[in-house]
Amino acid sequence: MESYYQEHTRFHLAIDCIIFGFDDEGLKLLVIKRDFNPGKGLWSLMGGFLREEENLDDAAKRVLQNLTGIKNIYLEQLFAYGEPERDPAARVISVAYYALISTTKFKQQESPINAQWFPVNELPELIFDHNQMVEKAILRLRRRAASKPIGFELLPTHFTLPQLQALYESIYQQEIDKRNFRKKILSMDILEKLPEKDMTASKRGAFKY
Repeated sequence: MESYYQEHTRFHLAIDCIIFGFDDEGLKLLVIKRDFNPGKGLWSLMGGFLREEENLDDAAKRVLQNLTGIKNIYLEQLFAYGEPERDPAARVISVAYYALISTTKFKQQESPINAQWFPVNELPELIFDHNQMVEKAILRLRRRAASKPIGFELLPTHFTLPQLQALYESIYQQEIDKRNFRKKILSMDILEKLPEKDMTASKRGAFKY
């Protein structure tokens, strides 16, 4: 194939995935400890390089499945990062995605990578500009959660209204009035009330949805 761009410098194009999860302790981020340089032994987002036959979304899905073992993950492109010296090894432009997964589903997988969940307000220092990516992803998640029910992706298949409220409080890092929250959620007519209850949190229990 004839090359028309030989006079232009070639760059590396990377994909970095900001993976959010949620459990009883709140909103969390899944990161890995790198086993290669640069940054060997440091905490990092999960990433990889774009392959010649892939588009960006396919590359992000591959990276996520390799780490989590889960398919059909909620995924959204976030931003592109291209500061000339962001990666000390080479000129690397990174396209960041954020993803929402159920920690319950993740626990059922056997990931070959040294991955660990951290609360979003207790994150370790990440390599390169990864902390900046996470901050931007949290802001995007808050905007999306205000208008779309994407938070359900972080919950088990069946959940209670207290669990749903705890999720939104964790996303926004503030308490939400219980009565107003229930009224707003139920008025959206997107939940189906189930006959069974979760009896772990109180004697009366809470209906599952």
